[in-house]
Amino acid sequence: QMQLVESGGGSVQSGGSLRLSCAASVVSAYMYSTYCIAWFRQGPGKELEGVAGIDRDGRTNYADSVKGRFTISRDNDKTSLYLQMNSLNAEDTAMYYCAAQVCATGFTPALLWSGYNYRGQGTQVTASS
Repeated sequence: QMQLVESGGGSVQSGGSLRLSCAASVVSAYMYSTYCIAWFRQGPGKELEGVAGIDRDGRTNYADSVKGRFTISRDNDKTSLYLQMNSLNAEDTAMYYCAAQVCATGFTPALLWSGYNYRGQGTQVTASS
């Protein structure tokens, strides 16, 4: 059973940057490469939303609210997922979760929490003015 552990969260001032990481364990690099993986977040009083996803071919998709500011990437050899977040603002304050699902080549899943059956425990990001 693959396990996901997020890190890199913290508190920054508006306009600042953070880089989140999500390390996968109990999985080989080859098996990790067959997963589609994504970042989700849930802010205070808000619903869980998809932030960014990357499929097994490296194609990415982003929520409109983070396009141009956030960049998702993966390193299959290190079985790790990353989220570079720039120009953070108060609206980005949330618990950030990584999640994974096995997917086929050429398939880019929608950013829907229900479709991702492996999930981490989250890391808190707080951006304040």
